[in-house]
Amino acid sequence: MGKSSVYNSDVIRSAIVPVAGYGTRLLPATKSQPKEMLPVARKPIVQYVAEELAANGVRQILFITGRNKSSIENHFDSDPELLRILKSANKRDLLQELEFEDLEVKYLYTRQRQQMGLGDAVLCGENFAGEEPFVVALGDSILGLHAQSRSVSRMADLFVSRRASCVIAVEEVPIEETRHYGIVHASDGEGDSDTYRVLNLIEKPRPEEAPSNLAIAGRYIFSPLIFDMIRRITPDARGEIQLTDAIRMMCEEGKRILAVKLPPGEKRYDIGNFPSYFETFVEFALADPVYGAGFRTSLERLLEDKTRQALK
Repeated sequence: MGKSSVYNSDVIRSAIVPVAGYGTRLLPATKSQPKEMLPVARKPIVQYVAEELAANGVRQILFITGRNKSSIENHFDSDPELLRILKSANKRDLLQELEFEDLEVKYLYTRQRQQMGLGDAVLCGENFAGEEPFVVALGDSILGLHAQSRSVSRMADLFVSRRASCVIAVEEVPIEETRHYGIVHASDGEGDSDTYRVLNLIEKPRPEEAPSNLAIAGRYIFSPLIFDMIRRITPDARGEIQLTDAIRMMCEEGKRILAVKLPPGEKRYDIGNFPSYFETFVEFALADPVYGAGFRTSLERLLEDKTRQALK
């Protein structure tokens, strides 16, 4: 990927990426490796996230990790021995695959010692964020095909220009699927059709109770005020501290919370279960500039063979 481009705003340079979850819905693939390190086409999921953030001007990323997550740290470390071997073998094509190591990003790591929810994970980054606004990017969600997204840049510009306390990326989902997402109750009147004032948030409502079909899409920008809100909320029935509860408290106290809808070309790929993972892998593989055409031919042939067998 090489050096990252920089967006217009120079205010928000830090991001927190929670990656401490167990990934139980992807067992057994996640028994001994983090969900975020599963490959999508030729890269692990979390590399797409880091490259997206770097392309949007982020210059330091704090990963909130947990047990059995050391492979994430290893992936972003430089490997001098591997570089030496590839250079001595004149493997220029493979050296290009390691250019993500040249991103102008500083990586830091801290552990969430107990799995107490997304809110608690974000709270682990309080000292890292300090008194500055920061991005939260879920480590199992990719925005845009091959992470070609500028939504974080747009969110940052809106955060600054509207003096917001929080900006949330949202996407439209079928109303019958709202039970799988955090859903925002939004009003219009923020200047364009893709920007909303958030009045409330509901975690995984039934379709008949959902205030909209706008689902939280795995990217947030917060002021440091969010940390006080997280400390004030009560854990849920499972003992988890929900980030949506903290944002809801901000809404109740009259803070400016905005939502920005993802544009059509920046679909969210949420790698939370096997059907989503399979679909994402295939879509990214088909779009691969080197292997995509050949893979498409093989896939079409395979589907034709399966269809013929089914008709016998």
